[in-house]
Amino acid sequence: MTRMFLVSPGKSLAVVFAVTALIYFVPAHSKAQKKVVDDEHPVFREYRGVQIGMTTEETRKKLGTPKDKGDEQDFYIFSDRETAQIVYDRAHKVATLSVDFSSAGPDVPTPRAVMGLDIEPKPDGSMYKMIRYAKAGFWVSYNRTAGDSPLITITIQKID
Repeated sequence: MTRMFLVSPGKSLAVVFAVTALIYFVPAHSKAQKKVVDDEHPVFREYRGVQIGMTTEETRKKLGTPKDKGDEQDFYIFSDRETAQIVYDRAHKVATLSVDFSSAGPDVPTPRAVMGLDIEPKPDGSMYKMIRYAKAGFWVSYNRTAGDSPLITITIQKID
C-alpha cells in the first residue's frame, strides 16, 4: 500500500500549527469587530425625554420653565449638581443638548451608559470621547475634567 501525502510529513506540522493558530485568532478578531458603533441606534439619544429635532414648545413641555429663556437657547438648573443648555436652530428645533454634572455620583451617567463602551481615563483622571452617528444625524460626546470634583459634560449635537 502506498501512502500519499498532500503535504510532506515535515510540512504537516507547520500546517497543523497554522490551522490551530487560525482557530484561536479568528474568533478574537471577530469579537473585536463586533465593538463597531451602531451608527443607526446610538445608546444615548435623549436627555430627560428631549431629542434633537424637537421644537422649543415640546422641549419646554418636557423640561419645564427654563431659568434663562431665549429664542436661540434655554438654560435649566435642575439641582446644584445638574444643569442643561438647549440650543435651537433657526426653525426653533433642538440642535444641541449639553448637560453638566458638577461632580461624579450615582445619578451621573457613566461613559458606558452614554457611549455604549468604557473610556480609558487619562493619567490625571480626565476622559473624553466623541462618536459621530451619521445615519442618526448627530454626534455624542462625554467629557470629564480632572480632579477630585470633576465636571462631567455630555453633549448631543445635530450634524449639519
